Amino acid sequence: MSVFALVGNKGGTGKTTLGINIAHCLAETGATVLLDADPQGSSLQWCAIGGDTLDLVVEDAGKEIGSTISDRRNRFRHVIVDCPPSVHSRATRQALECCDLALIPVQPSPLDLWASVHIERELDRARRHNADLQALLVINQLEPRTQLSRLTREALSELSLPAAETAIRRRVAYRNAVLRGRSVLNLGSQGAAAAEEIRQLVRELVNRL
Repeated sequence: MSVFALVGNKGGTGKTTLGINIAHCLAETGATVLLDADPQGSSLQWCAIGGDTLDLVVEDAGKEIGSTISDRRNRFRHVIVDCPPSVHSRATRQALECCDLALIPVQPSPLDLWASVHIERELDRARRHNADLQALLVINQLEPRTQLSRLTREALSELSLPAAETAIRRRVAYRNAVLRGRSVLNLGSQGAAAAEEIRQLVRELVNRL
């Protein structure tokens, strides 16, 4: 059993889109539930569009997220929590105290990197209750071969948090999949490149646990 929490300290990082695709990929390996703890409820809206086409359970995380995670951990092979865009929220703090791996999507921008500093403090606090908590930065919406992307990689190397080797590129397939209530894994040839990088990222995540 594994519990992943998608956390961030600002909106617009692509957190929910990344969580949706990771969850759907994990569902290929066993029963998976995606818990929506974000007040916007975007994961639930996505599920409502996709309906029965998804081999994935999507639920409201409820107010007592710690209890929800504990219960689902006994019923599913994988639990993914889409947290609010604030590491100081009660929901995010509860998720960090219960999860195995915190995933922190960051876009290649200075604002995202600065925001990650505050996340490190919350991770340290959560480890008082969850000593085995791991955390991983995931570069999201990368535009390869740009100076900004290169500078982002250099800046990440100076942070104490490790970064995933797999970066997620900026692709139209991700937006198209969400609009259709799908993940890039079931877009066929239109989402092939995106699906491959999601699978590569998921392999990396699973190997860390």
